[in-house]
Amino acid sequence: MRPPLRLVLLVFAGGVIGTAAREAVVLTAAGEGGIPWGVLTVNLVGSLALGLLIGALGRREETPRRREMRLFVGTGAIGGFTTYSALATDTALLLQSEPGVGVLYAVGSVAGGLVLAAIGLVLGRRLPPRHPTTTDAAP
Repeated sequence: MRPPLRLVLLVFAGGVIGTAAREAVVLTAAGEGGIPWGVLTVNLVGSLALGLLIGALGRREETPRRREMRLFVGTGAIGGFTTYSALATDTALLLQSEPGVGVLYAVGSVAGGLVLAAIGLVLGRRLPPRHPTTTDAAP
């Protein structure tokens, strides 16, 4: 089954925005002492942001508008903003040059991401609805 072109374009547009934002952060936070702070930052911020989005959108039944928001912001923008491949590569390089720092970086990235995603989910579920509609309103 082919996905509607509109949804693919939403993911694409979000991905362009997220990827550009990631590169801006990574270039701004160039790693001092060999630690890739920019990659750590985008992955932790992205974990929190995706948790917030999914927590907020998951409070109610998915509508076409919610699906579009999830695809544009979650899959596209946040997916383009975060980077697992850079995390894996940076960790491998750190493990070769500074094993202790590499282990701390990997554990801190994964544990921090999990904690921030969980916090985002909780906070997202607690956000008040922006525009209640007849299908979105609480009973």
